[in-house]
Amino acid sequence: MIKWKDEYLIGVEKIDEQHKHLVNIANKTYEVLNDDFCVDKYDKIVEILKELEEYTIFHFAEEESYMKEIGYKKMFTHKIEHDEFVQKIRNIDLESIDNEQNECLLDIVNFIVDWLVSHILEKDKLIVEN
Repeated sequence: MIKWKDEYLIGVEKIDEQHKHLVNIANKTYEVLNDDFCVDKYDKIVEILKELEEYTIFHFAEEESYMKEIGYKKMFTHKIEHDEFVQKIRNIDLESIDNEQNECLLDIVNFIVDWLVSHILEKDKLIVEN
């Protein structure tokens, strides 16, 4: 579970709101992981992965548009990180998650949280310090 902190704000309202939504996706994943009443979580995992992929594509396009608008010099390397994130989601083997559902959910939560927090604090903050 990740709690939103003001230190994650970069100062661009629409991007900050989108980052909050990504945190909500991570928290939704955590809730599914801890739902002891749901024995087969496969459909929920697939749903979360689809939402994560679709929303990150939307968010990254918005962020990249903003970077282009302000003439951010490191946009190309930033975009590569975005592309790698989306590719990692797309490369998840849906057949393998069926056998290890809780492990998969934990991996998704850790991946989102680790990537999101480090990306916001180390990369996205640089956009506004341009």
